[in-house]
Amino acid sequence: MKTIAVVGGGAAGLIAAYFAKNSNTEVTLFERNQNLGRKILISGKGRCNLTNIKDVREIIENIPGNGKFLYSALSHFSNIDLINFFERLGVKTKVERGGRVFPASDKSQDVVLALQKALISKKVNIRYKTRVKEVVVHNNKVKGIKLYDSLEYFPCDAVIIATGGLSYPSTGSTGDGYEIAKSLGHTIIDLKPSLVPLIAKEKWVKELQGLSLKNVEVTSYFDGEKINSDFGEMLFTHYGVSGPIILTISREIVDYLKEKKEVVISINLKPALTKEKLYERVIRDFEKYNRKLFKNSLDDLLPKKLIPVFVSLSGISPEKPVNQMTKEERMKIVNLLSDFKVTIIGCREKEAIVTRGGVSVKEINPKTMESKLIKGLFFAGEVIDIDGYTGGFNLQAAFSTGYLAGISAGEEG
Repeated sequence: MKTIAVVGGGAAGLIAAYFAKNSNTEVTLFERNQNLGRKILISGKGRCNLTNIKDVREIIENIPGNGKFLYSALSHFSNIDLINFFERLGVKTKVERGGRVFPASDKSQDVVLALQKALISKKVNIRYKTRVKEVVVHNNKVKGIKLYDSLEYFPCDAVIIATGGLSYPSTGSTGDGYEIAKSLGHTIIDLKPSLVPLIAKEKWVKELQGLSLKNVEVTSYFDGEKINSDFGEMLFTHYGVSGPIILTISREIVDYLKEKKEVVISINLKPALTKEKLYERVIRDFEKYNRKLFKNSLDDLLPKKLIPVFVSLSGISPEKPVNQMTKEERMKIVNLLSDFKVTIIGCREKEAIVTRGGVSVKEINPKTMESKLIKGLFFAGEVIDIDGYTGGFNLQAAFSTGYLAGISAGEEG
């Protein structure tokens, strides 16, 4: 009977433990928290964006951090395999905008409970509130693990490290896996937050807290040079900006923030209109409200919450009648509508959805997820140097690598 230890009870660890268990294996899952899947529970705003229905090529394109490393994992356990797997566990799914797949119930708890129930039915041993300190290796082969506190030694033939990244440390993701891997000679690629809310310099963002903007285009710049851009939905917060497109562009912005540099993001509030068309639109609105003051003339152009800030930033008197507006003033409005600037000075590191960086993919066999340095040592999930955009791609990567690590660990020996 082969003994397998799975370290970490998140998405990758739960799937790894399930598929590692067969008639010839004894599997024990070690989770440092008192319950499983803490990060799954908060994913997708508590709804759990399981995966995306895009094809494998598109999924890889949406994983800028070493997506190509996942070809084998995704071919063994694709998004369709994942959806079917959860259907068999009793979790029905639905597809939403952008191909995002959620539980039909909109409850991430259903995903965790289904996985927990599946592990119990397969007779996987689960040890809660148990933190792994080190992996014991002899002659470059796994021999067991040592635990914190009691320093108990647990002999095993294979170990799957699925401890997550550094994102959301409140869920238990505090970097244990990186330390273990490093101690065994593995290279850890620089760790950075990714898919992270951004902090703004401007004080007026507090006045816009809770305002969601849809169908806008955001472009980021450093010293006038474009970094990246995205189109979709964003959100103002009490500290700055967040929401899907902000999280996506944050990946590259973080590199500049690490060096204490400021990044400017430009929000095009009306990306469907050229400046000429926008100018015509402003004239039409002002003709419609020609007896109103400037501050009361923007209801058709902007969300109510944004108007006072917009008027202030325009530099035009809020009390000015729109029928007295000069061409220059109308152009100021057009320019502000297409180039609404926010200065970014930092990020909410502890709220990053994923960690960029991790165990180098060059030292992991992509066909098995086994270490190329230590026999019987496997990696799965966010602990590996893999990161994707929002939309279910990171969870799919965790599930696919977890599946491959579990199957491979269960087959070997």
